[in-house]
Amino acid sequence: MVTAEWPSTAPTVSIEPPRRRLSIELRPLWEYRQLVYFLTWRDLKVRYKQTALGASWAILQPVLTTIVFTIFFGRVAHLSSEGVPYALFAFAGTLPWTYFSNAMTTGSNSVVASASMITKVYFPRIALPISAVAGAMVDFLCAAVLLIPLLAWYGVAPTVRILALPLFFLLATAAALGVATILSALNVRYRDVRYLIPFLSQLWLFATPVAYSALSLGEPWKVVYGLNPMVGVVDGFRWSLLDAGRTPGWSTLVSAATCTVVLVWGAVYFRHVEQSIADVI
Repeated sequence: MVTAEWPSTAPTVSIEPPRRRLSIELRPLWEYRQLVYFLTWRDLKVRYKQTALGASWAILQPVLTTIVFTIFFGRVAHLSSEGVPYALFAFAGTLPWTYFSNAMTTGSNSVVASASMITKVYFPRIALPISAVAGAMVDFLCAAVLLIPLLAWYGVAPTVRILALPLFFLLATAAALGVATILSALNVRYRDVRYLIPFLSQLWLFATPVAYSALSLGEPWKVVYGLNPMVGVVDGFRWSLLDAGRTPGWSTLVSAATCTVVLVWGAVYFRHVEQSIADVI
């Protein structure tokens, strides 16, 4: 009689419930880091597939927005540009805002758009909004190249303050990723969110000093205004690139704190509802 024995080298898989209900687990995301890369590449190819201008739309969007702001707010309304050419002033604010807006919009719809894949295979669902934000980051880098000829055209030389620019970009990324994870999780259960996002984006644009200067606000309101995470980002971009805008202070710290809270809250909330996404979607 021959008896079969399991090989001693057989792997053992242990399945345990999460120790804490509200927690953030980064190990599964790290194990699937290559998936984030392929999802980002897929989003970029799908976004510009069968388009006449292709990736040029990443550059045209902030450029056309800057032209509209320059005509109506710079030439007609004569809004203050803090001593720098208004076109350069507007582009320095439009660039980070376009990145945030696109990342928020695509990230909010990323989970619902990948419903067929979610119901078939397992992977960390948070990889979807992360890949959407990473795709918007590529568009931002393409559009940021225009800063070089614009600064040269207007004769503005960058100073040592430009070294702080990556920090403000990280704040924009944290805000975009936090909002995208929250809205993408809500969008699975409440499909009204997809109709809310364009309206929210428009309101958020006017609440952010993209076309106007934040220096026009009174002192008591500046810290409250900083609760908008993009206020510190836009002001920081102008301060780093143009030596204009408010010097980073309390309002910037408030914006940075808001970005951190939104990012952590988004990650924790997404983790909380992740297990039910495949059933609800």
